[in-house]
Amino acid sequence: MLPQILDIKSYFSRAATAFTALKARNYRLYLSGMLFSTIGTWIQVVAMSWLVYRLTGDVLLLGVVAFAGHIPSVIITPLAGVYADRMNRRKVIIATQIAMMVFAFILAFLVLSETIEVWHLIVLAILNGFASSADTPFRHAFVREMVDDQAQLQNAVALNSTLFNTARVIGPSIGGFLIALVGEGWCFAFNGVSFLAVVFSLLMMRITFVKKDAQKKSVIHDLAEGIKYSYKTIPIRYMLILVISTGLFCLPFQTFLPVYAKDLFSGGSELYGLMVGVYGVGALSGSVYLTSRKTVKTLPRVIMLAALIYTVCLLVFSMSDILALSLVALYIGGFGMITQYTSVNTMLQTVSDPDKVGRVISLYGMSFMTITPIGIIVLSALADIYNVRWVVFISVALSFIALIIYTSNYKRVLWILRKRFQDLF
Repeated sequence: MLPQILDIKSYFSRAATAFTALKARNYRLYLSGMLFSTIGTWIQVVAMSWLVYRLTGDVLLLGVVAFAGHIPSVIITPLAGVYADRMNRRKVIIATQIAMMVFAFILAFLVLSETIEVWHLIVLAILNGFASSADTPFRHAFVREMVDDQAQLQNAVALNSTLFNTARVIGPSIGGFLIALVGEGWCFAFNGVSFLAVVFSLLMMRITFVKKDAQKKSVIHDLAEGIKYSYKTIPIRYMLILVISTGLFCLPFQTFLPVYAKDLFSGGSELYGLMVGVYGVGALSGSVYLTSRKTVKTLPRVIMLAALIYTVCLLVFSMSDILALSLVALYIGGFGMITQYTSVNTMLQTVSDPDKVGRVISLYGMSFMTITPIGIIVLSALADIYNVRWVVFISVALSFIALIIYTSNYKRVLWILRKRFQDLF
């Protein structure tokens, strides 16, 4: 046992594995630019939620604004998945990033000029939602173009998650203090500037776009084909059922963190930022754990265990009156959440046919871009009438249904994977 613990060589080997995807120049550029931009995005997320609750004190409106930003994803995300299998992904991502930059600057101007009203927030959330809904499937599918082989792809997906959650830790922490120091307006301005980093990195890439034959078919045909393929491919079906359930019943709890911070724990924007940050630290820990994995062999089991951890931790958080316990639950829950989602993302990109990956990933994206907002608006309406704690608790408890479905089909999923991908599973 002791020699294993002192085996420094193996530690360095695992550390090297954790950054395999960085050997690809295009991916290095992407990661560096996206980190700065994503930090800005998380600063804006915190500032937006706090601004809405500060202006209105209304839990329902908090949910309405969050929901508004995701309305476009109902139509845009699945269509974007089709076009992500056809179009030049890099050019589309540049366009969507510029659009979101413009919306951030408009938001900053309205707040700093003290002309902001709730309807402005709703309209800008919807406009930003159009750009974000188009951006997500293209960005996820684009990962394949930036790396050189399967080993780099798995690592790149995990590093994407690490980047996102590093930003989730840094962004809310900065955002919480920026709100207290200079107000929400400068948070939005910072986000606008941050988009320049990712646009520049995308412009610096050297990628040749190859047109696909699929352009000869109709959009409706390709969309239906993607849905049919995802349903008939058993492993993809049950992984999507699990993340859709998580998106509907579990992820909406984040919308109520300002309520927990301000009303239930008598804190301010700093405590809200701390809660989001701790949740992000847990998610970052999960991402780091996944980056050091060399194979996808045990990911189906990891998905099952991570979903269980996430659900149990949210149940504890929802009813806890002790701040320390709530923060611990947020940390471990964040670990479970990102481990589940990143593992599913990796699996989908690994087992999907190359010509259908954009459409499959768009369905994955809908689990948190389209399904989660539905949960948010329903739970916000209920929380406006009933106790927030019980609303969150019951919602999270319902997610056990999908977990049971996935668990009961686990052996079937594994058998199919081993049969189709003998070298991987």
